[in-house]
Amino acid sequence: MNTLHTDTHKRLFSRTSSLRLRFVVLLAIAGTLLYFDVAGTAQLHRARGWVAQVLRPVIWIADLPHVVDDIGGTLRSRRALLEENATLKHRQLELAARLQRLQALEAENQRIRSLLAASTTLRQRVLISEVLESSQDPYRHQILIDRGSADGVYVGQAVVDAWGVLGQIVRVHPHTAVALLITDPQSGIPVEVNRTGLHSVALGRGDGTTLSLPFLPNNADVHVGDLLVSSGLGGRFPSGYPVGRIVQLRHPAGESFMEAVAQPQAHVGRGREVLLVWNTEQPAAQLPALPVDIAPPGMAGHGGKAVRPTPARKAPVAKRAAPRSATPRP
Repeated sequence: MNTLHTDTHKRLFSRTSSLRLRFVVLLAIAGTLLYFDVAGTAQLHRARGWVAQVLRPVIWIADLPHVVDDIGGTLRSRRALLEENATLKHRQLELAARLQRLQALEAENQRIRSLLAASTTLRQRVLISEVLESSQDPYRHQILIDRGSADGVYVGQAVVDAWGVLGQIVRVHPHTAVALLITDPQSGIPVEVNRTGLHSVALGRGDGTTLSLPFLPNNADVHVGDLLVSSGLGGRFPSGYPVGRIVQLRHPAGESFMEAVAQPQAHVGRGREVLLVWNTEQPAAQLPALPVDIAPPGMAGHGGKAVRPTPARKAPVAKRAAPRSATPRP
């Protein structure tokens, strides 16, 4: 018989105790605890603090799985945020590059629209061309375009943009051409004052921003703000194209002439697209050649000058011999 088991495991209530007695005892204990809890005695608060201190490690150990799970979730969230942040940064750089390209395309589209709007108002045949290079020589204002003789471009052809006359073609290659800008010192274009019809010649001053109308009479009817248009004299530039606007009148002391300074209407050196205009008044085949001494890039200097076209010499006409008389001389 196992007496150790019966001695060490003594029950609070004997087997003969009734269930009612158990209920009464437990109810009395619960009531007593509730009374002391409501009364708030110092002893109970002190005992509760001790129990809480004793059970704190147990509570912390019991809550440890939740803490570990929260830490793992935080690490996973941080890693995901870092990856998402890196992806968004790369996407932002890509979109920024695309936005810059779109802005450039938008500006180019607007310029082309301006050229097309200008071309719809012209009666002449026109062709859009793109500027490939621009001369860096301060004494030579020229541009290289992507159209040549294969596209029908000819020497002396007028080059304009959406705002006015830009220059003329001086050298033609199969697929490219060189244009001399109106601000070049060797450039000259016949113009007339749009308000009065006064004829003159606008010469390039070499500064890239202004034109000069020299040797105007002091009593000429010219005012600041007058618009200059191409006169069409000489048959090289079509008439009626805006060339510039007068910004200054200079009266040298003791001189009987004055000089007018004009600002080009065309956006010289600021565009990527230009218009080539065919002069219907004078076909390309009838235009005189304009040979120009153009030095290679980097070798051109102030000494290079355009050679004026020399008139074609007429072929000598053979004189007819006087008809001989059939009768012999005496």
